Amino acid sequence: MSPASLLAPLALLASCAALVPVHAEDGGANASVGWHPLGEEASAARDVAAIEALVQAFPDSGTLRLRLLTAQFQDADIEGVLATLDWLKQRGYVFTGTSQQQIPKLVGKENSDRARALLIPEGEVIAASSVIDTVPADAQLVESVVRDPKEDRLIVTSVIGKAVFGHKPTGGWDGYAPKDAANLSGIALDPDRRIVWIASGHIDGSESKSGFAGLIGLDHRTDTETRIPAPSGVSLSDITLAPDGTIYASDPAGGGVYRASPDATEMNVLIPPGTFRSPQGLALNDDGGLLYVSDYRYGIAIVDLATKKVSRLATGLKLILDGVDGMWRHGQELIVVQNGTSPMRISAFKLADDGMSVVANRILEQANPAWTEPLSGNLDGDSLLYVGNGQWDRFVAGEPAQDKASLPTQIRRLPLD
Repeated sequence: MSPASLLAPLALLASCAALVPVHAEDGGANASVGWHPLGEEASAARDVAAIEALVQAFPDSGTLRLRLLTAQFQDADIEGVLATLDWLKQRGYVFTGTSQQQIPKLVGKENSDRARALLIPEGEVIAASSVIDTVPADAQLVESVVRDPKEDRLIVTSVIGKAVFGHKPTGGWDGYAPKDAANLSGIALDPDRRIVWIASGHIDGSESKSGFAGLIGLDHRTDTETRIPAPSGVSLSDITLAPDGTIYASDPAGGGVYRASPDATEMNVLIPPGTFRSPQGLALNDDGGLLYVSDYRYGIAIVDLATKKVSRLATGLKLILDGVDGMWRHGQELIVVQNGTSPMRISAFKLADDGMSVVANRILEQANPAWTEPLSGNLDGDSLLYVGNGQWDRFVAGEPAQDKASLPTQIRRLPLD
């Protein structure tokens, strides 16, 4: 899901950054790190002391460092500003040209040279993916994609169109609109059961809350449809599947994480609201015992599914771990779409043997000139299929934005090796 649909714009200083590739093999603490519950006060924190407390709890959040930087400027805490700029520089953060001009002026003439030395002129462009298909513009806001290998067929979801689009046998696209569906977003394929699961919820920012909220399962074997309703007021978005068919889903607006067996009659609460602020991408480890949850502003959490204990994915490396939209487990790595940073990027976080920390990082793609914003998708063997030109900026509260017509959507393939 696009960050613009959930987050208010950050201040000027928080705009347009880039991260350069990091290749390292150290610094992953194996001890479990607790996850700090996130209530309303986390979003309300604006003074330096309150934000610093959150930074201690979430030390790898770039969003919190930018909030801290804004507060430090407001307090005229120039040494604090310089320390935060240094933290960002060490992680390859690149401000916009406008911000790079303003920051040295804001710290004062006597500190301007020190500030300039902490600003990286530009980030590296890595364009590693290729367009494998294009969805017609009348599909509107395409959010995610999955490939059915048995039929060699791409299937995409449309948030605004409230429909699923797939290839016709002739090679074109056709659409299917489930009856009374809400916004369709996350999608995943259960290959053994031949079921495509789709999240249906109210995520377009409109006031309307009509339409089914929960999971819709399309059974390829019988051409039937299964529905698993979400609890009242819950709007699901990202989903992932366990080998036994269990479906996990996140509610980015409400803050909860939910699960259900494929034959369930309702979604069950796994992690109730109050632990996360905006849970989005989900991924399971190989044995299905750990669920990774990206909390968009704060970082990546780890849920022990046996105990429901929540930990924070830690690292001793100089990395930013928030801003993650889509997320998937591929071998010993977490593949993440970080469209909450700028330039936006797709990274591979190598995990420690116990899965509790990041010990190395590869930036697979970054600042691709063909992107608008990369959105979600799914793994396809040793590649990631994803939406390359998300169009959240072309819709406002579920309606087309003025003078911004829908564009054809690029489906891209990114090799992971």
